[in-house]
Amino acid sequence: MLIYGFHSILNWVQLALGVFAAVMLVDAAVRREDAYRAASKQNKGMWLIFLGLATALLFLLPLMSFLPIIGVIAVIVYTVDVRPALREVTGGGRGPRRGGGSSSDGPYGPYNGRR
Repeated sequence: MLIYGFHSILNWVQLALGVFAAVMLVDAAVRREDAYRAASKQNKGMWLIFLGLATALLFLLPLMSFLPIIGVIAVIVYTVDVRPALREVTGGGRGPRRGGGSSSDGPYGPYNGRR
């Protein structure tokens, strides 16, 4: 009974990882090719292949086998390294702040260091 519960949880985790990998694949597909070169992060085609294979492996093979773990690592690398670099290059941050302020604005306006 305990083993059935573990396998059930593992299946849900694998499904969530597969969906996340698919979302990262779509994210990589909508980014511009020149942004990859500007961020020095290989090229768009390579990341589409890696993330496409990772997505397929997560949906087709059990998580406890070797290949889906490599796919999860590729998705993690894209998420924590490549994606932020692409967002920085393309200016795709969180959008403008309310009131058009900068990141150094406090709750009552710009911070100038004086009291």
